[in-house]
Amino acid sequence: MPDKKQSGRKDRQTQAQNQIFYPKHNIYCTICLRRVLTKNRQINFYGLSYKCLSREAFFVRPQIKPMEIRNIAIIAHVDHGKTTLTDALMRQTGVAEEGVSMDSNALELERGITIYSKNAAIFYPSASSGRSATKINIVDTPGHADFGSEVERVLRSIDSVLLVIDAQEGPMPQTRFVLKKSLELGLKPIVVINKIDKPAADPKRTEEQTLELFLELGASDQQADFPVVYTVGREGVAKLKLEDESKNLDPLLDTILKHVPPASGAALDVPLRLQPFNLAYDNFLGRLAVSRIYEGSVRVGQNVFVKKSEGPARPGKITRIFTFRGLKRVEAETAEAGDIVMVAGIPDIDIGETVASGADTPALPAIAVDEPTIVLNFLVNNSPFAGREGKFVTSRQLRERLRRELEVNVGLRVDFASSETFTVSGRGELHIAILLESMRREGYEAQVSQPQVIFHQEKDGRRSEPFEETIVDAPAQYQGAVIERLGKRGFIMKDIKMRGNSVRMIFEGPTRGILGYRGQFIIDTKGEGIISSRVVGFKPYAGEIKKRATGSMISMANGKTSGFSLWNLQDRGVLYVGPNTEVYEGMVIGNTAKGEEMTVNPTKGKQLTNVRASSSDEAITLTPPYELTIERGLEVMCEDEYLEITPKSVRLRKQHLTEIDRSRARKKA
Repeated sequence: MPDKKQSGRKDRQTQAQNQIFYPKHNIYCTICLRRVLTKNRQINFYGLSYKCLSREAFFVRPQIKPMEIRNIAIIAHVDHGKTTLTDALMRQTGVAEEGVSMDSNALELERGITIYSKNAAIFYPSASSGRSATKINIVDTPGHADFGSEVERVLRSIDSVLLVIDAQEGPMPQTRFVLKKSLELGLKPIVVINKIDKPAADPKRTEEQTLELFLELGASDQQADFPVVYTVGREGVAKLKLEDESKNLDPLLDTILKHVPPASGAALDVPLRLQPFNLAYDNFLGRLAVSRIYEGSVRVGQNVFVKKSEGPARPGKITRIFTFRGLKRVEAETAEAGDIVMVAGIPDIDIGETVASGADTPALPAIAVDEPTIVLNFLVNNSPFAGREGKFVTSRQLRERLRRELEVNVGLRVDFASSETFTVSGRGELHIAILLESMRREGYEAQVSQPQVIFHQEKDGRRSEPFEETIVDAPAQYQGAVIERLGKRGFIMKDIKMRGNSVRMIFEGPTRGILGYRGQFIIDTKGEGIISSRVVGFKPYAGEIKKRATGSMISMANGKTSGFSLWNLQDRGVLYVGPNTEVYEGMVIGNTAKGEEMTVNPTKGKQLTNVRASSSDEAITLTPPYELTIERGLEVMCEDEYLEITPKSVRLRKQHLTEIDRSRARKKA
């Protein structure tokens, strides 16, 4: 009598065999995802599990049409509404709740700008519409020029861009920068004219200026024939025509589906090739690579090879795969060509490298990262107040923190050659200021030197330095002060346009000329001006520039400041400290209007006697101090000063604290 177990096993094997090869079912292995099934793998068929029968057992892929994928990036100048628009898209497609934002970092929420590029995925249209849903991967990019290197990397990994432009301001410097990069890569942008509800908005003028910019940057006929969508990101409304009635962003989503080519369904049966365009870090998984899969498919546990454009390949293994739903990371077993995923398991993966299934697979073209433009030194805080507020104060802890930052901040360069001083290079003052602000909030103490531009030595022996294009929008009555200030800093006016009572001026000059000017610009324009700039490349050295006409007011004593002393000193310049503030010898407490250094005693109190005079009881009226922040400190500091940064305080100090040491240093120089 045959064994029931053996008989049942044979029946199940026959059933599975029929299901594998019978064309009606068209099932395949959900684990291996290969045309040849391997032994001891499982396949799923209507909830039942069967073992793959043999290595020679072929299968047919399902004939069900896979979900289409569109990959887009949202690019714009700072504060033109990219993130607000992305948040509205996520809410209306049901992948995010009210209050959830792409700008989730504390610094981003405080400053209202995007600092780090982030990924999200939405699904449109909804299941209730009766149409098949499409997955739209969205990459939100920073708008500030200091983080422009992230934008360039992202543009290499998507298929189209939404170019968001403020209907009132029109195209700005970063608009030109990101549009130029996207046009060079052959992308066809979708122009989104945002904030059409502003009182001074002029969508038609903005559209004309955008077309002029396209033609100026050498756009092809197809690229210049761009679709235009008018939006109010804050209210979540999009229109194809200004006179249309709309209650949601469906016109924008339909435009994306119409004009962005599908990324899915191609090159599935070829070897794997994916390329990271961004990095993240997890305390448990280590370095994570946000990558675009160009060809083939990837699965958890797959052995891969990591390749650069030149050099040997090194082996690796994929341990985790994450896809996106909204802002959430969703763990997956497999992912196919066209999708944007996050992979873990390769600790030394870097941006622009190619992850392939075979060692002989050709590498993808490398992604270039912009070179830094400024450099400064990070040092251990050795001031008299060192260690009072911070938890991490040693050079070893500072070194470890900077190494961790390099895991995700690819625009940063750090030289660890010295044990006490770390040379840090970045894309701009804001780039460095964000790093310092993050460190102080984590409990670190440090001090930094004055930022200096990075000079390049050309082949013919000449020095070159980074130049920036600067656009200034200000009331017409302030244009004289702005032109005078920037002229002294080596800037040349390229263009000027009147817009009613305001004027737009375009300048070009060396980066070191714009360093430290933004605070003065606010004063010159009474807070009514807007200044923005972008690096346009390296040009011949522009000569010496005298930027600062003020000197430093230096404390000669230790103790707490007194109102009486500050009352007498405030006529000499601008004070950085208020009364009852602890100071030490060598600390910079303000600047002097005459441009000379002045050593003062801010702790001196009023002499009390029995003799009364007419001025004895004169009221003390103090002007509010110019409180130092990291950005202000980097702007106003001199070459022989350090900016001391602790979790609760930002102070300026001389590198040599005593007057004797400063005199000796001047003699040696």
